[in-house]
Amino acid sequence: MQEQQPLLLTDEQMREFITNGCLILKTDFSRAFHANLLEQLNTVYAEEGNPGNNLLPRIRELQKVFDHPVVTGALTSVLGPNYMMHAHRHGHFNALPTAGGWHKDSYWGYDRVRNHHPNWAMIMYFPQDTPVDLGPTGIMPGTQNHQKRAFESNEHPGEVLASGEAGTFALIHYDIWHRSTPNILGEPRYMLKFEFMRTEMPKQPSWNNQEREWKRPANLLAPLAEHDLMWEETWNWLFGEVGSLTGKAASDPQQIQELAGKLGGPEPVAINAAYDLARRGQSGVHALLEGLLSDDANVSRISAYGLSVSGSEAVDGLMAALNHENADTVTHAVFALGELRESAAKAVPSLTRLLDHPEDKIRCAVVDSLGFMTSPLDSVVSSLARGLQDANAQVRFMASLSLSRLGAEAEAAVPQLEIALDDENRYVRAHAAESLNYIGTERAKKSLIRFLLNNRWCSTTTKANAFYP
Repeated sequence: MQEQQPLLLTDEQMREFITNGCLILKTDFSRAFHANLLEQLNTVYAEEGNPGNNLLPRIRELQKVFDHPVVTGALTSVLGPNYMMHAHRHGHFNALPTAGGWHKDSYWGYDRVRNHHPNWAMIMYFPQDTPVDLGPTGIMPGTQNHQKRAFESNEHPGEVLASGEAGTFALIHYDIWHRSTPNILGEPRYMLKFEFMRTEMPKQPSWNNQEREWKRPANLLAPLAEHDLMWEETWNWLFGEVGSLTGKAASDPQQIQELAGKLGGPEPVAINAAYDLARRGQSGVHALLEGLLSDDANVSRISAYGLSVSGSEAVDGLMAALNHENADTVTHAVFALGELRESAAKAVPSLTRLLDHPEDKIRCAVVDSLGFMTSPLDSVVSSLARGLQDANAQVRFMASLSLSRLGAEAEAAVPQLEIALDDENRYVRAHAAESLNYIGTERAKKSLIRFLLNNRWCSTTTKANAFYP
């Protein structure tokens, strides 16, 4: 069977994803395909319970969903052509008339600084017809970049419902606020949640790009805040530009003072102020650095977002902040340096020294940020290999994920990844396997194949069918 080419998103769809943080799309499988999928799901859930991370091997036909050109095209467009399907996946079953609470998904206990850039995404797939009364997922558009929930827990007029025929799915920014809605009908409703990660930083558009300039989409759904500068910066980032806002506005002292005063205001206002300050040269950077050092963790975090798009002018001040006594300040500075990537290469030695820091969240942030840097390569790879030996499991699994972003250039870490294949934590093992796959050298492939064969799953073996075909 010939593999179908990904059906890439259009410019307008990408603009919608950047602003709204979500797209509702649909595959074109037959109704018989989804009926078979539902039959298998019903059987597995009734006889074995939720298969969790084993959802794909237990229901093999489900892989066809993630090979569908609408799905591969959407993921390629948002995350680049070599995106990773994360080891965590979950089938959500709901037959209750009560709604779930609004929430953002966690990073398995890791309280990381969430990226404004699309580095992570989720697909929520509905294998049955899902009218509004069956309880589709509710999504609050435009909230992917808001740490705080600024709306009520009940229905909000801007909420988007992922309702539709079987094969409908929501592609969402990983950090968006969402919830389960009431299943008034009380009939079985499945939502299959899979996570995906970018493994390559963008150098050029990975969607069906026709227009270079940013403009708002016609279908702007974000009801809670408008972030034109942030949206434009993200658009430029997806073209491969880092620090695209730098120097685009005058360094007017009065305007800078007014913007700096807004960093402690409501989150949407503060975000806009941080991105505006990023445009205003060294004076704007100075105001953001003062915000970074604030005792208010939210002011510090939002200032870090501005610094993360301020270009090389922010690097020295961020490096100085790495010595701060406040762990939040250090974590935010580490995040911003990682976002600046090669512009912050001289910070790598300072970052690697933080692998001795007693705070787990700082070491987590360090290995996460190092995965965005490729210079000096030897130091980055050796530091990530060291992160694989950390006492904290979250540091270990973030180090292995970061190595996957470096590809074959991380070959020196293969021996430590081989050890990580036997880690006590399931995600460290899974991420180490993924990294070996992306490194792709002969030794990496041999180690990966041996690991997969030793851990292979028989998809037809159940308690009721242990031995025979």
